[in-house]
Amino acid sequence: MSTKAPLPPTGTRDFLPDAVRRRRHVQGIISRCFERHGYEPLETPAMERLEVLLGKYGEEGDKLLFKVLHRGDKLKRVLESSPVQESDLTELGLRYDLTVPLARVAANYPEQLTRVFKRYQIQPVWRADRP
Repeated sequence: MSTKAPLPPTGTRDFLPDAVRRRRHVQGIISRCFERHGYEPLETPAMERLEVLLGKYGEEGDKLLFKVLHRGDKLKRVLESSPVQESDLTELGLRYDLTVPLARVAANYPEQLTRVFKRYQIQPVWRADRP
């Protein structure tokens, strides 16, 4: 009886220690270059509210969003109601790119950001496309 080791989900991959070190080294070089030229680092959450994400990428882009289900009691209450619609099951999604989160940050923190906000951002994004 042969058992196969589980694979990561399609479209994702593991980075082993040597690859992680190389990636961090390259990202460090890139970050220092950006900062030398006056860019500021920015990080945003992997998840955003769907109201922030939906409609910003067009109809086709909306289909590529990973939606995050409610969890715990909130999900249980929704599932006990009838009929259940997709919009009742989720209010969060994984970011599709880094542009919409930047716009949200700019809208939420106008006093803390410089008038011309030069930023760089090195973070993963998720798209529900078929590779």
